[in-house]
Amino acid sequence: MAVTPARRSSFHDLGLWADRTVLHEAASQGRALQLIRLIESEASVNIVTLDNITPLHEACLQAHPHCVRLLLEAGAQVDVRNIHGSTPLCNACASGSLECVKLLLQYGAKVNPSLTALTATPLHAACIQGNPEIVRLLIASGAQLEAYDIHFGPPLHIACAKARVDCVRELLLAGANVNSSKFHETALHHAARLDTPDVIELLLEFGANAHAVNNQGLKPGDYSTPASPSHTCLRFYEKNPLSLQQLCRITIRRALGTTASVGIGLLDISRRIQSYLQFCDHPTSL
Repeated sequence: MAVTPARRSSFHDLGLWADRTVLHEAASQGRALQLIRLIESEASVNIVTLDNITPLHEACLQAHPHCVRLLLEAGAQVDVRNIHGSTPLCNACASGSLECVKLLLQYGAKVNPSLTALTATPLHAACIQGNPEIVRLLIASGAQLEAYDIHFGPPLHIACAKARVDCVRELLLAGANVNSSKFHETALHHAARLDTPDVIELLLEFGANAHAVNNQGLKPGDYSTPASPSHTCLRFYEKNPLSLQQLCRITIRRALGTTASVGIGLLDISRRIQSYLQFCDHPTSL
């Protein structure tokens, strides 16, 4: 396999530095048979480009689970970072490939790699891409709900900023802090700015503070278009207190925290009330 003149990597002991190789191309384009032949010819599956990108990064970014499996079985390092700090798991989440994510986790990929100034967590990447199944899997695997990225803040913020309502729901059900802030800006500010009434209503139902003021002195409602559904919803919550049953639901979920989904199912209460606490039902009376 042709490579540029080699020298040791200054980041990890992964083998040789190189420009993009035939192995990278095969992994990126999903050419599994070619990849098998290269591996059998003892090509290094951990060879890196000048950006410290491995074939595993490429296969994950292009969502080729068969190639990911071949590389992992051949000894590809599962948590290697590229020059920007992204791991293969970050790439798999960014591509939206549930199969690749599952494989990486099975091979021990870190669900909470340390944050850098240039990259976010796999959970952030999954929220940006908008795949609730991956978000759910990462949370079940121990992803930190409040991991704070310097650009996006916690995952809930980026999910709202991208209007990923299903991901927002998964995060909130798992116990994400609905009133977390970045420079006093909350997830509700993001949702209001984008005029996404479904996300706004979901956040408010989970206890988002409609009176929260950001560092410009603006409430979420100040970003909404007058007479729009978003504006109507936000102004209603500003002017009217939550109902007693809403307050009870929010209080119970906050007390249980990240164990709420499991803990509510263990409570000796009716299924009707359990469904309400789990946000599976919205009865007018209980």
